[in-house]
Amino acid sequence: MLSYQHAYHAGGPADVHKHIALARILRALTAKPRGLTYMETHSGRGLYNLNSVESLKTGEAAEGIAIADLGDEPFAETLSLVRDLNGPNAYPGSPWLAASMLREQDSMHLMELHPAEHAGLCEVLPGADIHRRDGYEGVTALSPPDPRAGLLLVDPSYEVKTEYAQAGAFVRNLMRTEWPEACALVWYPILRAGRHAELLAEMAPLSPVVHEVRFDLKGGTGMLGSGLAAVNLPRGVELG
Repeated sequence: MLSYQHAYHAGGPADVHKHIALARILRALTAKPRGLTYMETHSGRGLYNLNSVESLKTGEAAEGIAIADLGDEPFAETLSLVRDLNGPNAYPGSPWLAASMLREQDSMHLMELHPAEHAGLCEVLPGADIHRRDGYEGVTALSPPDPRAGLLLVDPSYEVKTEYAQAGAFVRNLMRTEWPEACALVWYPILRAGRHAELLAEMAPLSPVVHEVRFDLKGGTGMLGSGLAAVNLPRGVELG
């Protein structure tokens, strides 16, 4: 399915949860001098306007970044930078966040299958290695990357019910065969159906670190919470 567009959810509480953790991991990985590889399976368009029709329609940013206290989080620096460059309503997607924190010796490979999201991402990050292809297939094809140390973000829409198990199995298989050196961060929504249990069951052999937050989005009619499962976290990094 190619109907999902993240602009409706940009800056919501789930995004803030994910981006705080992502920035913490990137800060830790880039503290070491050696180069690293950053890859994403589902990148989106990379940059969002929280005053857009899509964002205002859901109002999720008002329940997320608008009320978040970032303190001295690494993500606070990225948010400040993106707004200095793009205005006070700008919000970075994970590709923009990563690009702002990576160094010259690092590499980045982004997968996005949706045609409009892919086109938007190419505009936001011209010159980046962006692929319009299935994210699972693309990351597998590029693995193991050079440098082999690095970070993989798996962040699908989960529009298709089977994708919970698919995402978990993908990470398990990739890290057992093609890219065992990677730190993998998987985001998932917590819904009433509880299908994220399938994802965690698939990842269980990797002993992931799991962090979940609960919230009352849209008066309880939306997501019940946001979850992160990570493997090979850098020493000292906490997801929440």
